Amino acid sequence: MPAPKQARRPPIEIGLLRRRLKKAYPGAHCALDFHDAFSLLVMTILAAQNTDVNVNKVAPDLFARWPDARALAEAELPEIEKAIYSCGFFRMKARALSEMSKDLVEKFGGQPPRTLEELVSLRGVGRKTANVVLGNAYGIEAGVVVDTHVGRLSRRMGLTRQADPVKIEQELMKLVPKAEWTLFSHLLIDHGRQVCDAKKPRCSTCFLNDVCPRVGVEVSA
Repeated sequence: MPAPKQARRPPIEIGLLRRRLKKAYPGAHCALDFHDAFSLLVMTILAAQNTDVNVNKVAPDLFARWPDARALAEAELPEIEKAIYSCGFFRMKARALSEMSKDLVEKFGGQPPRTLEELVSLRGVGRKTANVVLGNAYGIEAGVVVDTHVGRLSRRMGLTRQADPVKIEQELMKLVPKAEWTLFSHLLIDHGRQVCDAKKPRCSTCFLNDVCPRVGVEVSA
């Protein structure tokens, strides 16, 4: 007879999860080396389907040439493309940066606004990017940043069954205290990078191994 299936554990209790993550990653923070809201906005756009490490390498030269929205809005597209070539999808991202900067100058005097609604009105800026800027540059808790790590871990831990980032965010916002929305994203991102890998999660050595339901992960992992 086949061995009976092991009962799936319930979702991790959110308070326990937050306590353990904060203990494991006391220095969790935004990995992009930004210096103001505009630089973070630009770097977050560049970070799409790219690594923060690579964006941090590109950023100094980029901002030395175009330090603010007005300068970037006036830059020639081929020059922007050349400057960000290593970031991947450089043509699409160069256009996004150019259009975003022009919108920023025309609508907000070159300074990134402080509301979600205004930020997403900029071309090339979605909800995730807006949440990154608001939470990290302005300290405004407008939502939970749901990147690939946050989405993957939220499902594995049983916090959500959703696949759509916006729906995942809405569910996490109900579970996590508002004061920790930005921090919670950083904590999950750190855990996703260091332990809960997409293909080979290190469950046997994970400090959540005793409580994680490991949804979608082999129990023997």
